[in-house]
Amino acid sequence: MLKFAANLTHLWAELPYLDRFDAAAEAGFGAVEVLQPYDVAAPETQRALRRNGLQMILLDAPGPNYTGGARGFAATINGEARFDFDMRRAVRYAQALGATYIQVMSGPGAGDVAMAAMIANLKRASKQLPDGLCLTLEPLNTQDNPGCFLSRFDLAAEIIDAVGAPNVALQYDSYHAQIITGDAVATFHDMRPLIRHIQIGDAPGRTAPGKGNVDFPALFAAIEASDYEGWVSAEYTPEGRTETGLDWMR
Repeated sequence: MLKFAANLTHLWAELPYLDRFDAAAEAGFGAVEVLQPYDVAAPETQRALRRNGLQMILLDAPGPNYTGGARGFAATINGEARFDFDMRRAVRYAQALGATYIQVMSGPGAGDVAMAAMIANLKRASKQLPDGLCLTLEPLNTQDNPGCFLSRFDLAAEIIDAVGAPNVALQYDSYHAQIITGDAVATFHDMRPLIRHIQIGDAPGRTAPGKGNVDFPALFAAIEASDYEGWVSAEYTPEGRTETGLDWMR
């Protein structure tokens, strides 16, 4: 039985931030993720989680740089100090909200120097990470994210292997997988040993499941047939009101 979670950065975007937690619980979700929760004080998000009995799964790092400068992307050359600063803040938020995963954004970059920078940053971060937290790497398609360094699944696998830490793993997103490889289901099978967290959206357009080219019956069957026991998080752009487009859950 698949466990579905709601990405509240994408779902119920028509509602104020804190009201999205209420809507997710009412729709039957047991867990949520928020990509950038940093603009809201952690206790406010904590209260929204608690009153709805929701589990927080994931947030992104880095958060905003309120000084207007660059953020500490993992593949940024000579960006170690900023990366470490942003990771410390992400860890504080993740612990306060009870999240399990911090998705580490590579940012732009290319070549061996960006690769070396990302591996070194992740090695350092993984050693400092508190118990119970895991860093995830998600390949992003370059149509939506031009210049993104981490844009291939084989590259993610190579980085994870080079870091060699049990708390650094792969984040699989069906939307990006479909665009990057042309076959989200085959990519899930190929990458399953490295996958620790799953997000779903259809392609093209990051629509709700069933609106595009991803074979979701086959993907859901593959996830159920595997030993994956985590959450499957809905991360897509609804057409109209979120609650009217949740038929895919049934």
